[in-house]
Amino acid sequence: MRVTDVRWLFEYDRWGTRRVLAAAEGCAESLWSSANEIGERGLGGILVHALGAHMRWRHGWEEETGPRPRPETEPLPTPFALLRAWEHEWAELDRYLGGLDERSLERDLDGVPIWQTMTHVVNHGTQHRSEAAALLTEAGRSPGDLDMIFFAEEHARGG
Repeated sequence: MRVTDVRWLFEYDRWGTRRVLAAAEGCAESLWSSANEIGERGLGGILVHALGAHMRWRHGWEEETGPRPRPETEPLPTPFALLRAWEHEWAELDRYLGGLDERSLERDLDGVPIWQTMTHVVNHGTQHRSEAAALLTEAGRSPGDLDMIFFAEEHARGG
């Protein structure tokens, strides 16, 4: 895995997350704050969990000590506030990714190469975006196609 590949995967992750958050903006409070829709979570809970997992893994890659962020334990933010939290996380991720080289991707985190854990985080985001997209689509607010190939084609066109 190359650093450029990892960065591309996280660009896709961000693209898909932005589409889902845009579809959630302005949704009914009952849709956003519901629970027990998929597992114990509803739309907002799913998207906050995805952010929390993203943050915790980045903290692990950066070898930060202390408690890991758990936004899932805080009051549910609005879709706009969640977007702002994601924007902060993306800035932190960009800062981290900017310092990576191929050798650092091979470093172990709990016995697993960092690049594999990064791939996991992107895949984890895909799972939860899909869950959120299903709930949004059912409510008439589809985020549209989230497949990686649509991102790749848009990216290839310079979009």
